Amino acid sequence: MAHASTLPAPGAMPERLKAILLMCAAVTLFSCLDASAKYLVSHSALPTAQVVWMRFAGQALLMAAILGPWTIPSLLRTNKLGLQIIRSFLMVACTACNFVAVQYLRLDQTVAMAFLAPLVVAALAGPLLGEWVGWRRMLAIVIGFAGILIVVRPGFTEVHWAFGIAFLSMLAYAFFMLVTRKLSAFDPPLVTLFYALLAGTVLGGPIAFMQWVWPASFVQWLQLLSLGAFGGLGHYLLILAYRLAPASSVSPFLYFQLMSMVGLGYVIFGDVPDRWSLAGAAVVIASGVYLVHRERQLHEETIAAA
Repeated sequence: MAHASTLPAPGAMPERLKAILLMCAAVTLFSCLDASAKYLVSHSALPTAQVVWMRFAGQALLMAAILGPWTIPSLLRTNKLGLQIIRSFLMVACTACNFVAVQYLRLDQTVAMAFLAPLVVAALAGPLLGEWVGWRRMLAIVIGFAGILIVVRPGFTEVHWAFGIAFLSMLAYAFFMLVTRKLSAFDPPLVTLFYALLAGTVLGGPIAFMQWVWPASFVQWLQLLSLGAFGGLGHYLLILAYRLAPASSVSPFLYFQLMSMVGLGYVIFGDVPDRWSLAGAAVVIASGVYLVHRERQLHEETIAAA
């Protein structure tokens, strides 16, 4: 018979299952965001700057409507203005590069590249944050990069220049996550979230209006407005998932996004991923899952030794 201390707390498993479902729903919404952006720039021929701006402006308006306009002054109070500005620029750069890349690449290709971001974060956390990784995790990082080489296959096939843009988007996202981790000790999450939206809305506005193309139909307006809804609701569900369960339990389900990306790519654009993209993505995902597993092991060892 198990000791009482080893029994799961009442409701613990349902909470974990809820968190997993919320994570899957969140990454599916992010896939819908990318698919909508791809459709708007490649099929509806709307300028990328306009689509990027609508993604940030839509979410900023949604956030202000839900929280109330009177909360905006409190959302502007930060203890690290410089870091918030840097993070905001990284978010805008990541989004802009990603929307350019999805215009030319399949959704499964861009998401496979994005999956490298947690591995880059693990590699850079040592020199930038003092969080060094051991040789096992470093080997997983190297294997993850090898997975991207399988996807791109340089030297075996012509490499589209958009892969470089997707790689820049991934790097911007990796540094974005590192700065986010640093800011978590100084500012509330809503403040950090609002600053990124504010920068994208204010800085992207002039460029978007210079290139503005009036949507041809009500459906296009709905697609543009849905960008902010997909992004905002996705981030909200992500926060809820991490509140309900430990990161080590839900983080592996970030990779569910590959399935939703493949599904949307096939249904909307008729794209079928090739075996190389799937094989490379599998290698990257396996490396990421191992990093999460190793992180949990080290955390448990630290608690046991305390």
